Amino acid sequence: MNFPFYIARRYLFSKKSHNAINVISAISVCGVALATLALVCTLSVFNGFQDLVSTFFTAFDPQLKIVPTTGKVFDGQDRRILALYEMPEVALVSESLEDNALVQYQDRQAMAVIKGVEDNFSELTPIDTILFGRGDLILHDEVADYAIPGIQLLGALGTGIRFLDPLEIYAPKRGAKVNMANPATAFNSGNLFSSGLVFAVNQEKYDGSYIITSLQFARRLFQYTTEVSAVNLKLKPGIHIGDMKKRLEEQLGDEFKVLDRYEQQADTFRIMEIEKLISYLFLTFILMIACFNVIGSLSMLIIDKRNDVVTLRNLGASEKQILRIFLFEGRLISFIGAVAGIVLGVTLCWLQQEFGLISLGNSGNFIVDAYPVSVHFWDVALVFATVVIVGFLSVWYPVRYLFKKMLL
Repeated sequence: MNFPFYIARRYLFSKKSHNAINVISAISVCGVALATLALVCTLSVFNGFQDLVSTFFTAFDPQLKIVPTTGKVFDGQDRRILALYEMPEVALVSESLEDNALVQYQDRQAMAVIKGVEDNFSELTPIDTILFGRGDLILHDEVADYAIPGIQLLGALGTGIRFLDPLEIYAPKRGAKVNMANPATAFNSGNLFSSGLVFAVNQEKYDGSYIITSLQFARRLFQYTTEVSAVNLKLKPGIHIGDMKKRLEEQLGDEFKVLDRYEQQADTFRIMEIEKLISYLFLTFILMIACFNVIGSLSMLIIDKRNDVVTLRNLGASEKQILRIFLFEGRLISFIGAVAGIVLGVTLCWLQQEFGLISLGNSGNFIVDAYPVSVHFWDVALVFATVVIVGFLSVWYPVRYLFKKMLL
């Protein structure tokens, strides 16, 4: 066994001549463990919120979405796009076209995003899980086009789910100049009737501005023929999304971008990642402060073991070996604190996940009652590496300085 490590282990677990040293060593371990626990729990809560938000998007966003690299639309009849229909890995291809428009209901107006989709849109995503109301999922028939608006947009327009008058939709004509004498000539218009349904994704981006309708209506309104703003794909079971994404990127070229669900909501998840990073850096700083307890514990241990150091020198131990004893002592405290903190943190996360120990409170309408948590292996590995590295570095210089100051 490594001689310095053996002595350091004995020093850590044996009773010292002054009981205060044992107490300070225990406090040092607890301080590192609590900082580690806080890191594990905080990162897991951020993961839980990310997973929770992603479940909302899966009912609205496709598995893979193909959009143009530049511009808003592209030709849906492009040969590269048509080739997608023949790929054995693709279960469903659905085109969509969306753009901004003005919506008016009686005396109220609001800006909205008109999202025109094909009739197979209901097969693309489990949209029925976010639909509310009494009606059939129908977007058009021989007589009229129908709207499925976001629930917050309905509130802004004051329509109710089953509105009697149609929604009047206005979009500027492409390339037309506004005639101030008759501004209405610069706009295309159309009417959307109530389908008896609304959707609620619990995200203001969708609920407060989107209206789902037929692709034919969107093309008439925005003056397009075969153009689309996106081609949405549903893959067959067992197909790896990441591998398929890379393959499509190579096949389609630089003119198109292939987005998975996380990339389709890049802004939302980027904000959450930044918040997670800031929390990680802040808690790492607290960990560094906790490591000062380790330095205090080691300084008292060095003073307490002066006689032992003399004995070790007489037995032939070198200065380097004696120094490594106290370095190992500090590293053991950091290591034990890291392991204990991770075990406690993972246990607390499991209890929160199973029993919801910490609730979000009774005020407000929350989607979940308790803080969501999700423990990721790589986050735990990052926390362990952070604690060990910070702990090791924090004792390296102080121990060398104290050793030279007190024992040489």
